[in-house]
Amino acid sequence: MAAFRAFLNSPVGPKTTHFWGPVANWGFVVAGLVDMQKPPEMISGNMTAAMCVYSGLFMRFAWMVQPRNYLLLACHASNETVQMYQFSRWAKHQGYLQPKEDKSAST
Repeated sequence: MAAFRAFLNSPVGPKTTHFWGPVANWGFVVAGLVDMQKPPEMISGNMTAAMCVYSGLFMRFAWMVQPRNYLLLACHASNETVQMYQFSRWAKHQGYLQPKEDKSAST
């Protein structure tokens, strides 16, 4: 009970935005995971790129803020991974990521 009370009253506990901000941001990760089932032509390249930049910036923020917000860092690292995968799906569909042809096969 004492450990729970210490967490409840800590600077990153559930009485602070250091806790509830990251909890709300997990919605981005869940949405990205759900979108993996959708066809790549439905992916917005601009929005996915913006989400990658957003998560990258907030990973740095979570690391630099005092006290360090590991929950926010984990959330945005997960979102960065999901969004980069979505961006690669979009780029492949658009033709930006074509496999390099084997030069030895053409000779």
